[in-house]
Amino acid sequence: MNRFRLAILSCAIIFAGISHAEIYKRVDKDGRVTYSSTPLKGGKKLELEPLPTMEAQRVPKTRNNDSDFRVDGATQARRDDKRRTILEDELATEQKALDDARANLQQVQDTPEVYKNANGQTFRNVAKYQANVSAAQDDVTAHESNVKALKTELSHLK
Repeated sequence: MNRFRLAILSCAIIFAGISHAEIYKRVDKDGRVTYSSTPLKGGKKLELEPLPTMEAQRVPKTRNNDSDFRVDGATQARRDDKRRTILEDELATEQKALDDARANLQQVQDTPEVYKNANGQTFRNVAKYQANVSAAQDDVTAHESNVKALKTELSHLK
């Protein structure tokens, strides 16, 4: 970590040199180096040369129109086929997830939240039941939305 701090400090010193600040360096008996912008006891003033600078170079435009970015028909057909395959696989996976979510919703709807008190009376926890049904319905809705989006995307392929 000390080397990291030293590197940061060195960079700061270099950039400080650009702004013509005076920099002092001191090395103690253990070999630790200390830099400062104020004179240090036992330290030496550093004379830093200004850093060379360069003007920004302009990059010439090499592409003048969209035709430079076009691919041949065979390459595009391979890309489209691969994309169709990927989308069809995603659709199959999402359809399976939708079927599972619908089955889960049905199970949640058929399983009321009940509990018994100390006297043996049975009560329903309506709030928990509704929360479970709502969460299951949200899951179904999300998967339905995904299936619809995938079908739309597939319909746009040539």
